[in-house]
Amino acid sequence: MKFKTVAILGAGAVGAYFIWGLSEKLDENLWIVADGERKARLEKEGILINGKRYPLHVRTPKEAHGADLLLISTKYGALQSILEDVDTVVDEHTVVMSLLNGVDSEEIIGARIGMEHMVYSMMKIASERKGSSIVFDAPSTLGVYFGEAGRSTPSERMLAIEELFRDTGIHSHMCEDIIRDIWYKYAFNVSRNQPQAMVSCGVGAYEDSEHMAYLCRKLQEEVVAVAAAKGIDISSMESDVGKGSPSNKGARYSTLQDLDAKRHTEVDMFAGAMVRMGKELSIPTPYNDFTYHSIKALEEKNDGKFDY
Repeated sequence: MKFKTVAILGAGAVGAYFIWGLSEKLDENLWIVADGERKARLEKEGILINGKRYPLHVRTPKEAHGADLLLISTKYGALQSILEDVDTVVDEHTVVMSLLNGVDSEEIIGARIGMEHMVYSMMKIASERKGSSIVFDAPSTLGVYFGEAGRSTPSERMLAIEELFRDTGIHSHMCEDIIRDIWYKYAFNVSRNQPQAMVSCGVGAYEDSEHMAYLCRKLQEEVVAVAAAKGIDISSMESDVGKGSPSNKGARYSTLQDLDAKRHTEVDMFAGAMVRMGKELSIPTPYNDFTYHSIKALEEKNDGKFDY
């Protein structure tokens, strides 16, 4: 098995990492999926990554039908709206990797196209948009983690993914327990993405402020409890997967970057999902409940609903 054509749905911070890594290896066999005005703009402008402009081979979902591998790298909030496009791209042999944050995107996509297409995966990257350029430090980026649920030995398609990323600069990691590792990352995002967004500070505050450290710890404890109720043990957060890519003290994670840019955040996937799962499992999640409403209020303020 070999992936000769790769389609990317979502050319933001995560998608840019794969455009950067795969463009030279795949050339015209690396496709960005878009249509309408967005297709025309991407074809005309390309994408600026770490100061270098990359031309893009853009295909509509229908034109990208039958890609060997589909990488989904949109924001979580766009997931429902792209399912039709995903369905159009995928044929019986297409393998799909969802690189979205959270713990349920594979199931949502798999319910539409069939779970047999899905390889579980996640990203760990510290990137940001500076003007029109997406910027990340490639050597220190931890990269993509992937695996098959319930399978610790490599399958044929896992080996094909490993081969695809070899010698590209993309850092990839084949996981023995990908579900647990996805929950490790989820706990990291819930506990570190959100407090800094509420306080509007760099990540160095988690080391310098006992109060930020306290909020981080309490949010993390709620994720650990919910995961345990689902039979997933993430009590040891010392795993490398439970840590972020190296960053300086002033780094701002995606939730705060969204608020800075007056965009809506992924809080529904973080605190919102935690509150929902907590209710389903009868597990209290007071810190995530408070966090959810705090960040929603900040979104409303950015929207101009109030400014006094």
